[in-house]
Amino acid sequence: MTLSSTSSVIEPARFREALGHYASGITVISSLDEGEPVGFTCQSFYSVSMNPPLVSFSVKSSSFSYPRIRRAGRFAVNILSAEQEAISNLFARQGADKWKDVQWQASPLGNPIIPGSLRWLDCEIHAEHAAGDHLIVIGEVRALNVKETTASRPLLYFRGEYCDIAEQSTQIHASQNR
Repeated sequence: MTLSSTSSVIEPARFREALGHYASGITVISSLDEGEPVGFTCQSFYSVSMNPPLVSFSVKSSSFSYPRIRRAGRFAVNILSAEQEAISNLFARQGADKWKDVQWQASPLGNPIIPGSLRWLDCEIHAEHAAGDHLIVIGEVRALNVKETTASRPLLYFRGEYCDIAEQSTQIHASQNR
């Protein structure tokens, strides 16, 4: 097996394109700072530990929202459903009044929970680590919802766009039956 030669410099555009082939779920990380809700769309969310229950996300070091979340010391992870594409797009924008037309309710820690999300996790900031042009934030889960919602499918991102696994499955099944 021959590997192509590697370069010590990875071009950001090629790196981004390669990573785009890893499908991920979409979340909104939210908090309440001085009585105002704050949040951003995040696809770099994952579990870290079962005992204690830890989760993590990565955020750009230049984020406008994250310093306010850090100041609050806590955050919620809203795991978005396939029906919440508009919410994902709204919270991905910088500088907009993201919460203007978004209904929310307070979590046990006081963080904004977005109705219609598949699940939510209520966390306190446990640790933060600098990593290149991003920060890795680790949160300790203090509460979560276990109630079923009317939404049943996750909002997924793959190759630079949203995708629906149920729709993909139907298309694959249909092409196999031709």
